[in-house]
Amino acid sequence: MNYALRIPDYYKSDIEALKGEVSMNQFIVNAIAEKISSLKTVDYLEERAKEGSKEHALSMLKRAPNTEPAIEDKL
Repeated sequence: MNYALRIPDYYKSDIEALKGEVSMNQFIVNAIAEKISSLKTVDYLEERAKEGSKEHALSMLKRAPNTEPAIEDKL
């Protein structure tokens, strides 16, 4: 698919700095792919959230042991 795309000049320096050695075309294709993935992920998570329940989540948390986190898990 070919598409004429006009990108505002104020994005030029950011694109040049971020695209590295890839072509402008490849940079734009990757950006589109990332956006599609992001939107699909949001849709997926919203659907999964509909299947869950607050009561179930709270019951699982109540069963969790009341212990200190491991050293590698602490912030």
